[in-house]
Amino acid sequence: MSNSDLSTPQYNYKVVKQFAVMTVIWGIVGMAVGVLIAAQLAWPALNFDLPWLTYSRLRPLHTNAVIFAFGGSALFATSYYVVQRTCQAPLISNGLAAFTFWGWQLVILLAAITLPLGITSSKEYAELEWPIDILITVVWVVYAIVFFGTIAKRKAAHIYVANWFYGAFILTVALLHVVNSLAIPVSLTKSYSVYSGAIDAMVQWWYGHNAVGFFLTAGFLGMMYYFVPKRVNRPVFSYRLSIVHFWALISIYMWAGPHHLHYSALPDWAQSLGMVFSLILLAPSWGGMINGIMTLSGAWDRLRTDPVIRFMIVALSFYGMSTFEGPMMSIKTVNALSHNTDWTIGHVHAGALGWVAMISIGAIYCLVPWLWNKKDMYSVKLINIHFWLSTLGVVFYIASMWVAGITQGLMWRAVNADGTLTYTFVQSLEATYPYYVVRTFGGLLFLIGMFIMLYNVIKTINSADEADTAPAAQPA
Repeated sequence: MSNSDLSTPQYNYKVVKQFAVMTVIWGIVGMAVGVLIAAQLAWPALNFDLPWLTYSRLRPLHTNAVIFAFGGSALFATSYYVVQRTCQAPLISNGLAAFTFWGWQLVILLAAITLPLGITSSKEYAELEWPIDILITVVWVVYAIVFFGTIAKRKAAHIYVANWFYGAFILTVALLHVVNSLAIPVSLTKSYSVYSGAIDAMVQWWYGHNAVGFFLTAGFLGMMYYFVPKRVNRPVFSYRLSIVHFWALISIYMWAGPHHLHYSALPDWAQSLGMVFSLILLAPSWGGMINGIMTLSGAWDRLRTDPVIRFMIVALSFYGMSTFEGPMMSIKTVNALSHNTDWTIGHVHAGALGWVAMISIGAIYCLVPWLWNKKDMYSVKLINIHFWLSTLGVVFYIASMWVAGITQGLMWRAVNADGTLTYTFVQSLEATYPYYVVRTFGGLLFLIGMFIMLYNVIKTINSADEADTAPAAQPA
């Protein structure tokens, strides 16, 4: 296919390019802050006695930067690309699409300013204060108009399954954000939640877990359902399974949030409900993982030669592992050991680094040559190096946190014959210390890989123009 053929529908690739580049940049920023705060837990003097560099202020900056700046930019980039290609129609409005880009970057910038200053609502993954929350809502509504408006004017009769996942992610995140962020402002920088006590906790973790379920799972499954088949140039293993996967996932995920509140003031029936639905959730999660991995059937040799496919398949493997671990940790007897320990941190990062980051990296490595009309990335060897740095980084990170978490849980629960605690809390901290050092090393490996990716992306974009060459592996 020639370039003229490719550009006939006049797809809007400008906004996709912008979000793709910012995905890499925000990934580096968010992960750099993550490495710093991981290092602070091992070496507390690294806060330099500056209030805006303390762990308590940088930690929400890290989570917001990685989830919403890095992950959000990846979702915007890929959803705008996928909806145009699969609907065979350009975005409904280039102006509104541009607004979502600049609006989202403004949200991120405001978060980077306010969180280190200690301006926060203190809600997990929803720390931003009310004026920024309103801006997020406006940007998100415009995003929904662009996405669903493009689907409405599609030329292809069928709505491809990736768009179902993207659509569910957009609608659900809007609902979660608005309900959880309802607050009474008392000044420009301070507000109080309209909910109180246990109700506030329940609403927060209905939001918190479903932010994981829809922002960090459904959206990225949409990414997987397009880029894995496209990269291997094979159809999805089972399209019927992908539809069952979709409906099962969105029906069950919304009910799993209470498992974050085991052994709390939340009514026992609500805790048990969260546990039961978390266990049921294992089935659709693994159905999606198997569907993605089995798409390689007949093309397994590509794993040896294409590191981009390795990124995606390892991402799916981590998705399967973390979606097995999550339901297991929701069982009350297991949670009695894991609750409030670093095991939870290991579990979160198995999903965040192993699944979300690696599938995003794979998608961006696909997109960049397609968008800038190159045969491939500047250096496949550098992609391979990046893959091994990322994989080793995740393994060091989550293994150290598993061991740290189980150590903490066992030490906190140990009692002497007379009923007194065997260990002090400080002793459990001392036992955990070596694992914090290993965790920092794992995060540093992952961060170095992101810098290599940035170099590779810049070199690819700036490489000699290939006007007579169609984008690699990107049929109509």
